[in-house]
Amino acid sequence: MERVLGIGGFFFKAKDKKALGEWYRDNLGVPLEEDWGGAVFPWHNEFLGEGAHSVWSPFPEDTTYFAPSEKPFMLNFLVKDLGAMREQLIANGCDVDERTEENEFGKFGWIMDPEGNRLELLEPPTP
Repeated sequence: MERVLGIGGFFFKAKDKKALGEWYRDNLGVPLEEDWGGAVFPWHNEFLGEGAHSVWSPFPEDTTYFAPSEKPFMLNFLVKDLGAMREQLIANGCDVDERTEENEFGKFGWIMDPEGNRLELLEPPTP
């Protein structure tokens, strides 16, 4: 059975992503060191190695990246094999987006949970 390896990121809508990011930085110490206004939290995983990390990132309030979900957030889960995970989810009758994407960050796919939350699945590049 395919399983998630960890949380790859938490993405959420913000009315003013710059000001909100600064609040998180100034009050909670979130390290806003990324050009895109988010933070990367490194950790270790047996499969992913030393380069494993989770991303924290506000998105503009009007983003459509979380669609068709109407929720103001999206979770990103890390997976070992996106193709196998998608097959398993389809076989289980899950709402799996037909679209996938591949870029320098890895292979991406999306699903909706039964309560309308959009989940992003990421198979990172092999270290």
